[in-house]
Amino acid sequence: MIQDIKTRIANLNWDSIQNDLDEQGFAKLPVILTKEECEYFIELYCEEESYRTTINMMRYRFGNGEYKYFSYPLPEIIQSLRESFYLELVKTANRWLGYLKKTEQFPDHLQDFLNTCEKYEQTRPTPLLLKYETGGFNCLHQDLYGDLYFPFQVVFVLNQRDKDFCGGESLLVEQIPRAQSRGHVITLEQGSALIFPTNYRPVLGKKGYYKNTVRHGVSTVTSGARYGLGIIFHDSK
Repeated sequence: MIQDIKTRIANLNWDSIQNDLDEQGFAKLPVILTKEECEYFIELYCEEESYRTTINMMRYRFGNGEYKYFSYPLPEIIQSLRESFYLELVKTANRWLGYLKKTEQFPDHLQDFLNTCEKYEQTRPTPLLLKYETGGFNCLHQDLYGDLYFPFQVVFVLNQRDKDFCGGESLLVEQIPRAQSRGHVITLEQGSALIFPTNYRPVLGKKGYYKNTVRHGVSTVTSGARYGLGIIFHDSK
């Protein structure tokens, strides 16, 4: 199964995905996880020994829902997702640095990047499972966790829209300098995913590239329960 996931990710149309990331700042992916894999994650949600912490969103005024950060060592399937996506997304990450005339580069492999995170005292894993029940939502936010962050993250929906839940769309809001913000509403099918910026995206203007800050969230779940899987590449303090 693990090797199959690596192959599935490698076989995505990455030329098209990278073009979408450059042109619109995000990319909607086809179904990657099988129904059985999605059900595995939903069942895993109840296994408390898999997690380092559980966050009640209402307690911190983050929204209405709950999420759980995995502890190390990560489940093998999540480690595989994290490594495989990083291999492809680091190409766009370094291209974006070039657009902004920055000389630093992200390393080619995830573990080398995590070694750098450790130098910044960011050692806690950040992949997470999320659950929203009826009335649940996630306020617009960014997942930075420290001074060092990877410019992309990936989120999967684990159950069936319009069957297991209604509402709960993925939200992206792009802050355009000296203008009104732009919103994107993205619906995902079971096992499909969205790649989006962690902090900002570069946009080409008349005088070169500038940054548009991007925040993300989840709209209100109007019925049922929505489960999600978040793959974040940098570790947390």
